[in-house]
Amino acid sequence: MKSICLYFQVHQPDRLRQFRFFDIGNDFHYFDEFANRTILRRVADKCYLPANNILLDLIKKHGKDFKVTFSISGVAVEQFLIYSPEVIESFKALAATGCVDFLAETYSHSLASLSSPAEFKKQVKQHAEMITRVFGVKPTAFRNTELIYSDSIGDAVADLGYNVMLTEGAKHILGWKSPNFVYTNAINPRQKLLLRNSSLSDDIAFRFSNKSWDGWPLTADKYAAWLVDSLSGEDIVNLFMDYETFGEHQKEYTGIFDFLKALPEAILAKGDIRFRTVPEAAAFHQPVAPLHVPYPISWADEERDTSAWLGNELQNEAFNKISALEADVLKTKDEKLLNIYRKLQESDHFYYMCTKFFSDGSVHNYFNPYNTPYEAFINYMNVFSDFEIRVKEKIGSLKRDKK
Repeated sequence: MKSICLYFQVHQPDRLRQFRFFDIGNDFHYFDEFANRTILRRVADKCYLPANNILLDLIKKHGKDFKVTFSISGVAVEQFLIYSPEVIESFKALAATGCVDFLAETYSHSLASLSSPAEFKKQVKQHAEMITRVFGVKPTAFRNTELIYSDSIGDAVADLGYNVMLTEGAKHILGWKSPNFVYTNAINPRQKLLLRNSSLSDDIAFRFSNKSWDGWPLTADKYAAWLVDSLSGEDIVNLFMDYETFGEHQKEYTGIFDFLKALPEAILAKGDIRFRTVPEAAAFHQPVAPLHVPYPISWADEERDTSAWLGNELQNEAFNKISALEADVLKTKDEKLLNIYRKLQESDHFYYMCTKFFSDGSVHNYFNPYNTPYEAFINYMNVFSDFEIRVKEKIGSLKRDKK
């Protein structure tokens, strides 16, 4: 029996307001709450609420034969609770069906796995606790921010109790091997890896509405036939994508919701294919080999590496600055400062500083609220400079109190 594993990422960043040089030392208001609320409400109306309703209807129609998996960042859950609690209720309704699973990840959608094992561990624990508390589902599998993975990162995740992890089926890692099998961590063979089938995932996420694509128009029956062909002699197809694909990236007028409604029936009609959640798929299929990933990979851009966030001097300087402040932030024992520190770690801030304007440029521009990467860097560093002042002042205050 073959498997289809359908996984959606849900994330909304805490966007920074315009923070000028002259605000440094004078203003402690870093985040653009108006933009956060406006964008989240828009995406909730266009994507989260209608798509969740469709999934609930599909589960009612197909029962246990249709299953999906979500990964929702902690900072996204925070925004839902404040700006759109009805989204939380719609996810709770899905969780109650028993056909929807939730993954663990970093709370702040951060790159902590690349810089601080201690901070990474704290964020994973914080996130799992929130998901369990809000949705009543304890995560048993893990996906790192942007599917970032390496042998050592996977081993660290296994030490946290997660023996199932998601990552990208990167061609430069797989070589001749197929992403349509379960693999194991090269250091810790107990950990199973599910690899994203990038071609079939991107057919929906990026190419669905592209009229110049030779696969357009993409129907559920056509796509189901492609899945069958892909699974010939293989075990599983992992379709991993942003949930915002439905209604936000691919607008409703493209027919994306009709495609989603029709897809399960078209796939189930093939007979020997079943939808499974991430933990179920990992348990059902035996791994075929270890996967050697000595350097971090991700699901971003053609390179499938971490260069979308740490590929230039601007990004590295900003990332190194905020990472180096960890010890001082912890010394303050101030929850408000710690919360800000984690929001400043969100990978989106570094993504906005990306200077790739070739094949991936349009993708970066779509998600970027800044006119240039340099504006993103200057704004971030102005915020960081003020935040660093606040942290140092707090430490100084604590020292004076001890005297």
